[in-house]
Amino acid sequence: MPPSPLAPPLASAAPAPDIRAGRLPAPEYARRFADATPPMKPAQALLEAERCLYCYDAPCSKACPTAIDVPSFIHRIADGNLRGAANAILEANPLGGLCARVCPTETLCEAACVHQTHANQPVAIGRLQRYAVDALMASDQPQLFTRAAQSGKTVAVLGAGPAGLACAHTLARLGHRVQIYDARAKPGGLNEYGIAAYKLADGFAQAEVQWLLGIGGITLHCGWRLDSVSQFETLRRTHDAVFLGLGLAATVALGIPGEQLNGVHDAVDFIARLRQTQDLAQLPIGRRVVVIGGGMTAIDASVQSKLLGAEEVHMVYRRGTATMAASGAEQAWAQTRGVVLHEWLAPLEILGHDGQVSGVCFAEQSIVDGRLTPTGRRVQWDADMVLKAIGQRPGHPVLEQAGLSLQDGRVRVDAHGQTSLPGVWAGGDCRAGGPDLSVQAVQDGKIAAHAMDAHWRSV
Repeated sequence: MPPSPLAPPLASAAPAPDIRAGRLPAPEYARRFADATPPMKPAQALLEAERCLYCYDAPCSKACPTAIDVPSFIHRIADGNLRGAANAILEANPLGGLCARVCPTETLCEAACVHQTHANQPVAIGRLQRYAVDALMASDQPQLFTRAAQSGKTVAVLGAGPAGLACAHTLARLGHRVQIYDARAKPGGLNEYGIAAYKLADGFAQAEVQWLLGIGGITLHCGWRLDSVSQFETLRRTHDAVFLGLGLAATVALGIPGEQLNGVHDAVDFIARLRQTQDLAQLPIGRRVVVIGGGMTAIDASVQSKLLGAEEVHMVYRRGTATMAASGAEQAWAQTRGVVLHEWLAPLEILGHDGQVSGVCFAEQSIVDGRLTPTGRRVQWDADMVLKAIGQRPGHPVLEQAGLSLQDGRVRVDAHGQTSLPGVWAGGDCRAGGPDLSVQAVQDGKIAAHAMDAHWRSV
């Protein structure tokens, strides 16, 4: 069947792959990867804070998974009390700076803002939250909290992502000692390795981790991987509790021909490599890039490909854009930066030449009787690189072998994060149920920490 007029057909003789570094003048990288949302100036923050109605029983606070008292911190900004504002934020969310940058506020707190309901212009809660936390971090005394008297209890936290870090900080404040174990070279989890560089510019992820560790009572072990049940049982035996914040095990495969060709990469790995590259001028990128997926990872991979100098970036999703996991605001962000979004196209085959990707073939889809059904029409694009962003899968093998109750590969927990094994809690993406958001992972870690503390105080 001939290709759709939506895109030019692949040439019969595939051109040589065009993947190279240094597509841009060296100074251009810093400009392109600068902070996507520059911080507010004091006058801007004051004007925005004064728009808040300080609602009683505020819907914005109810919409925040960590239950930040939004009217309280905004009122303190309006009064010029930035330290008090930061305290109100970080008391509820110890990773408040991160969440101010990466939370989908347009679908959470800002969507619930009364101004959104009446005038379609909510208070810029996320930017105000960042303004207050950044002011604290830049101050001479950034530490707000102190530890309670030492309890003698120790907890092993597996995973230094948002869930593990929030759990550790909460436990430390309560007087318990924490050992964090993480497989990566740096702490932070997806905050460090999986989020677009322009959202967490200037090393903020690591700066926030150092602030969090500054409370004391937390020891970090990087480069440690959970490989066996015996390791897990040793941790259970040598600690009073274990918290699992392991995230997800691996990326999901497309399961189509050509997936193993050179030039085909997992988008998560691509973003991680970009985040850890000191000189972006040295990072190779294809001239023509196809990104397969419809979530935040797909958006971040697509936009950053374009920022690195790719001439064409197609982001392709098998359903309609209205059902994309990426919000409408993120979709618009990608489009205004040169990414072309395509909907109702499912990948059929990654085409190659001499072992190198040369293009991708898609089947057009439509909904028939409630099911995705091919229309019979096909679309092809030339491609030098293909980035797969169709999700990550659970299923860490040790968890099942250790006897934990799982649901579709994720750990079953009760309302307090307690697993089926005594003394073991879990939170974040590895737990069953709930949205896969950084802010929810933070709340999971907090809840589990308080549950452990309450358990020890009751016995």
